[in-house]
Amino acid sequence: MRVSVDISLYPLTERYVEPILAFIDKLENNPKLNISRNNLSTQIFGEYRDVMDAMDAEIESVFEQLPHSVFVLKMIGTDRYEVED
Repeated sequence: MRVSVDISLYPLTERYVEPILAFIDKLENNPKLNISRNNLSTQIFGEYRDVMDAMDAEIESVFEQLPHSVFVLKMIGTDRYEVED
């Protein structure tokens, strides 16, 4: 099953840009995922297990480094990577 996730990271620190970009870069380096980023959030597309495994690892890494961070995400049970709105 393929899924789509819209995710935003809010590090509660004055230097918040670097952790956000590092988080996105790690996801973009995963060849199993399709990533689309914009100014407000990042979209992740791929097989459910691949997406969840990648998010699990990267979210844990952020919390280890910056425990005062917030993630907001929305998920849909279809791959909307190629969908034109």
